[in-house]
Amino acid sequence: MDKKNKNLLNLIQSNFPIESRPFLKIANELDISENQVIDMIKELKNDGYIKRIGGIFDSRKLGYSSTLCAIKVPLDRITEVADIINSYNGVTHNYIRNHSYNMWFTVIAPSIVEVKEFLNDIKIKTDIDEIIELPVVNLFKINVVFNIKE
Repeated sequence: MDKKNKNLLNLIQSNFPIESRPFLKIANELDISENQVIDMIKELKNDGYIKRIGGIFDSRKLGYSSTLCAIKVPLDRITEVADIINSYNGVTHNYIRNHSYNMWFTVIAPSIVEVKEFLNDIKIKTDIDEIIELPVVNLFKINVVFNIKE
C-alpha cells in the first residue's frame, strides 16, 4: 500500500468530516483532488481495507434497547438460521462459537418490547425455542484506531 492510501486511512478512521463535501475537505488535507479521494476510497473498499463508511450512534442515548443472545443451532441448520436472524435490520453482529450455544448475535430495537417481539419471531421462524438473552449490565466501550505506518 502506498503512502497516499496509508495517509487517507489514518485520516478517515477518526476524523471523517461531517459536512456537505467531506471528500473535498479530505482532499485539501491530503493535497490531492476530491475525485482522487473518492477513487482511492472505492479501491480500498474493493480491496477489503474499508468495510464501510458511516456514522456510529450511541443507541442508548437515542432510547434504544439491545441484548446479546445465544442460541443452540443444529450444525446442519447453521446457514439457514443465520440467514433468518441476519434478515432483520436490528441485528448488528452474528457469530458462530465452539459451544453448545453455538450462535451468538446482538439485536437492537427502539424498545425492549420490540426486542422481545424480534426474539419471538426468531423462535417461530427457526423452530428453536430457547434463546438466552444477555442484556448489558456494564458497558465497557473501546475505540479502535489502526495507525497505519509508512
